[in-house]
Amino acid sequence: MRLIRLLLFPFSLCYGLVVILRNLAYDCGLFKSNALNIPVISVGNLAVGGAGKSPITAYLAKLFMDKYALAILSRGYGRKTRGFLLVSRDSLSLEVGDEPLQFKHQFPGCTIAVCEDRVAGINQLVKNHELILLDDAYQHRAVKPGLSILLFDFNKLFRPQWLLPTGDLREPLWGRKRANIILITKTPFSLSQQVRQRCIARIKPYQHQQVFFSYLEYGDLRRVEDHSFVRSLDSIYSATQILLVTGIAGAEPLVQKLRQYSSQIQHHCYPDHHVYNRKNMLEIISAYQHFLATDKLVITTEKDAQRLKDPSLTEFLSQVPIYYLPIQAVIHDQDKKKWDGLINAFVSGFN
Repeated sequence: MRLIRLLLFPFSLCYGLVVILRNLAYDCGLFKSNALNIPVISVGNLAVGGAGKSPITAYLAKLFMDKYALAILSRGYGRKTRGFLLVSRDSLSLEVGDEPLQFKHQFPGCTIAVCEDRVAGINQLVKNHELILLDDAYQHRAVKPGLSILLFDFNKLFRPQWLLPTGDLREPLWGRKRANIILITKTPFSLSQQVRQRCIARIKPYQHQQVFFSYLEYGDLRRVEDHSFVRSLDSIYSATQILLVTGIAGAEPLVQKLRQYSSQIQHHCYPDHHVYNRKNMLEIISAYQHFLATDKLVITTEKDAQRLKDPSLTEFLSQVPIYYLPIQAVIHDQDKKKWDGLINAFVSGFN
């Protein structure tokens, strides 16, 4: 795979040229960036794959949902529909995307919407909302957010940074200049000052940018079929056999977390936003049935759970205990007060 990516380097040069020219057109005013008169916060990253955008968007939603009329707007990646749609708890992931559906289950009182045209989506929401969160919108230059938060995955920070398709970058690293805040996600719980300084030196933030750090905190396991059925992570022990099923980018932190409890992990790793089908479910059931341990279970992510709950798969969910593991982003203690203060000051400045 690495060799193939290196062979694609000429295409990275072509891709990079197109991206640079596009950004230059926005910077020079040839393409229009739309600003709004209500606070709009964008959460995004430079690379493809999971940098933890959804947990950070959820963090912001928790921060403001009781204070403002809040809406979360996403593209709805992987959906089979087009145009502007409001997400309900009865929506299907193929209709609205897995992440927006996850947001709706987490925040039923908030407006969750999808639209591939972010400007059109915002225009639908702006009249009835006081704050809009844009999920995965850093490259959507047609919208000029009041506050732009750029994420970097700690686990990938020190890898070579190449443009697509040789690497994972959607645009050159200098594109980070547009961000107001930089957040390094998925760090270890304990983070020394030396490691923090190494990260900051690697990113080389501009003078107007502040860098913060976050980590993931895991909750109790919940059954995909019935959320009220809960199992503590601490109930997993060394003899427990785990079938881990993921269709996300960057499952390494989850694997590392589960290895703290049991080393007997079989990982079925599907592509990001994978649409599960009957064949996949039969493979999962077969693998589970071949486990010999007394204590065995299937674990997946909360995002995958949205796709596994498709009506076409309902018959399989009762045949095997599939649990999802909720996660939430936590800002490190030494950063939290300043981080929350900056974001609160931005939003309150509009009111």
